[in-house]
Amino acid sequence: MTQDHLAASSPLAEHARLAAFAGEWNGEEVVFPSRWMEGGPATSHIVARMDLNGFYLIQDTVQTRNGKQSFATHGIFTYDRDDRTYKLFWHDSLGYTPPSPASGGWVGKTLTLVRGSLRGNARHVYEIIDDNSYSLKIQFSPDAEGWADVLTGVYRRVH
Repeated sequence: MTQDHLAASSPLAEHARLAAFAGEWNGEEVVFPSRWMEGGPATSHIVARMDLNGFYLIQDTVQTRNGKQSFATHGIFTYDRDDRTYKLFWHDSLGYTPPSPASGGWVGKTLTLVRGSLRGNARHVYEIIDDNSYSLKIQFSPDAEGWADVLTGVYRRVH
């Protein structure tokens, strides 16, 4: 019997795992001084949803500093069944276009995704604290060895 190659595939358990980050969240952040922005405290509001038949987590973030929007992101997370890694397609208000998605995987309750560009390397480390909170650490490295924090935050689910 021949297999129908046009039949839609179904999301895997790996896709469903991303639903841990779905929902509405408020976060308290620390922005570290970098070549992109000044350091200091910030807050973020995140809205994320599983979409496109459960294959993607689509996340929109708006960061506020000193009472006004300072940064925004649009992230698309998925699981790549071909190379068996998670992917993060990241777009932000700094306007840089990443040459490729960040890639990585889970270790316990921590999802780590790394991407490189001509500007250097970025690492996103998401850690599930419990059903209603998670932390994020974004780091930068020119050589993917010595990592410096760019942003840290703890996000709590809005009920």
